[in-house]
This record gives sequence, C-alpha cells and structure tokens, in this order.
Amino acid sequence: MTLDPDQLGQSKADLAETLRTLRRRAGLSGVRLAQRCNMSQSKISKIETGKTVPTLVDVERILRALDAPAGLIAEVGALTRIANTEWQDFRSMRRKGLEKKQSELADLERMSAEFRFFLPTIITSLLSTPEYIRATLANVPGDHSQAISRKLDRQSVLYDASKRFTFLLTEQAVRWPLLPRPAMAMQIDRLVSVSRLPSVRLGVLPLAGHVPLTPLNVFTVYDRSLATVETSTGVMVLKDARDVESYLAEFSSYEAHALWGDAARIRLEEWAQLFR
Repeated sequence: MTLDPDQLGQSKADLAETLRTLRRRAGLSGVRLAQRCNMSQSKISKIETGKTVPTLVDVERILRALDAPAGLIAEVGALTRIANTEWQDFRSMRRKGLEKKQSELADLERMSAEFRFFLPTIITSLLSTPEYIRATLANVPGDHSQAISRKLDRQSVLYDASKRFTFLLTEQAVRWPLLPRPAMAMQIDRLVSVSRLPSVRLGVLPLAGHVPLTPLNVFTVYDRSLATVETSTGVMVLKDARDVESYLAEFSSYEAHALWGDAARIRLEEWAQLFR
C-alpha cells in the first residue's frame, strides 16, 4: 500500500461513506448490522458518520457481517489503515511553532503509562542536556527558546513513579558528534544518570557483535495503543492495532541484542571517556 500524505485527511470520510454505502447495498439497517457484528448501534452510527475511526478489526467484523468478498475486504482494509494514520510534516509544525508540538507530546506522555523509545540515530529530548537540545534545532530558522524550554520541562515525566520508560539507543545515536567533545561527554554522562531512575530502563546496542536486523527509523510506542515513526520530513502517527503490534515486535527483537543495566552503564562510560 502506498501512503500518500494528502490522502490521510480525506480517507476518514471515504471510509465512513464506503461502509455506509455497503450496508445500504446489503439491505441492512444500522440496528441489524450492529446485531450481526455484536456492536452497539451507536458505534455503527458514529463509524458511518465519521465521528469514530474504526480499527481494522472493527472493519473486518463489519465486512464479514455484510458477506463482502475477499477482494473488497482487502481494499477497504487498506483504506482503514490509512484512516488510522496521521501525518505531521515538520514544515507545518515549524509554521505553527515547535512549542505547540511539545505541548502535544506532554499531553500524550501524561495520558500514557508505558513507553518504548527506539533511537538509532539521535538522543531523544527526554534524555538530552540543554546543549544537545539546542544543537538539534541549530539549523532550524527562528527563535526556539520556548520549544527548548518545553522540551526540558517534559523531562520531569521521567520522575513519575507511575510510568515506565524503556529507551534503546544504538552506539551511533550515542556517539554521533553533534556537540564539541566535552559537551558530548556530559551528554553521555546524563544517559548514565537517567538510567538509574526507578522508572527508566535504558539499553544500548553496540556496533560490535552480530545484530541480524536492519533498523530504519526512530520510533516510539505509547502503551500498546499508538506508535509514532519519525522520518526526515515528518512524523507518522499510527493507531491501527496491527501496526502498533508490529513495532512492539520490532522493539522486542532489538531488546534481545542490547546491553542493559550495569553492562549498559559501563559501555556508556567507556564512550564518554573517548570524548574526554
């Protein structure tokens, strides 16, 4: 399936209209379809009016109840996955103000309890020193003082005992020389410090050894309900359960090859020493 960002807004309306049309063609009322699907009639109504975006499982239940052919199920399933995907391009974020994106992330972190961060290229702002955060925005035009301040404010969530964070960084992400050498050493020291927080589990993937996997993107999974995938031009927000499970499985595969706890801290301290 090719993902065209221009489709993402329209796809929700298209999906609602498609499901409504298929029900009518089958000669079923909303009440009768709800009974066949074991859903509430109000849920069917919200799906058909676009007020609720159904999951892929919901859509498959509806299509089976309508005796839809396999080809149609696949076609509508593809539309459902697009409808459950949100595209946030960086240019739009910059126009609106990067501090607004930080507020959105803070809200998401407030509502979630378990987090998994896979960081193959860069250190997330939750783990960053102020110098590192400033360096990540150095090539972005404008005054980002508010965005930097909010990035630093968000770090307080790491001290919330009700939450659990798992950070997995590659050696490349840790050692990429974004800052002068003394500042890079301080940044790595911060990783060691944060790794000792009760709410944090931090692992590293050294370049030495054999890792038969091919990471492509930075991604984060919030609980088991949402995943964000970062590219060089924007962020995809995935809400379909199967997409989220796919990223959870990928994260688990990387976990098995990583160093954790004291072993991770020893390796981080070695890398920090190389910058001193």
